[in-house]
Amino acid sequence: MSATEFRLEPMYTVSFLFRRILVPVDGSDSSFRALDVALDFAQRYGSRVTALHVAGVGVDVDSLRRRVMDKAGEKGVAVEFKVRVFSPQTSSVSNEIINEIIEGGYDLVILGARGSTANEELLIGSTALSVVVNGAVSVLIIR
Repeated sequence: MSATEFRLEPMYTVSFLFRRILVPVDGSDSSFRALDVALDFAQRYGSRVTALHVAGVGVDVDSLRRRVMDKAGEKGVAVEFKVRVFSPQTSSVSNEIINEIIEGGYDLVILGARGSTANEELLIGSTALSVVVNGAVSVLIIR
């Protein structure tokens, strides 16, 4: 190697683009697949992951929090768990997710294509569609 040559360790652009990741979770299989992808990003690129649950007033989220933390613990990744409480008369789940994106300074949102909807034929749910259209950051949809 000449004096002007030097070696650099591999550098991943994605680790600089997606430092803070938001994962909305509602307990559905789709949202937990999205969490798996976010945990993989954290392991590979050092991203910080925040799991967000948007709940109506008076909803108990302890079992969901435990499931998220257990899954993160299995992967050895620290996850922050946030809850946003809203009233359906004044807001919506997608509106609360978008507010969290703005307030939290996230670089990427990873979310399931469909939540707990009863209609199995939908390819993408209304919440995911609204976040894709109205969110000001990159959104990765997991099917």
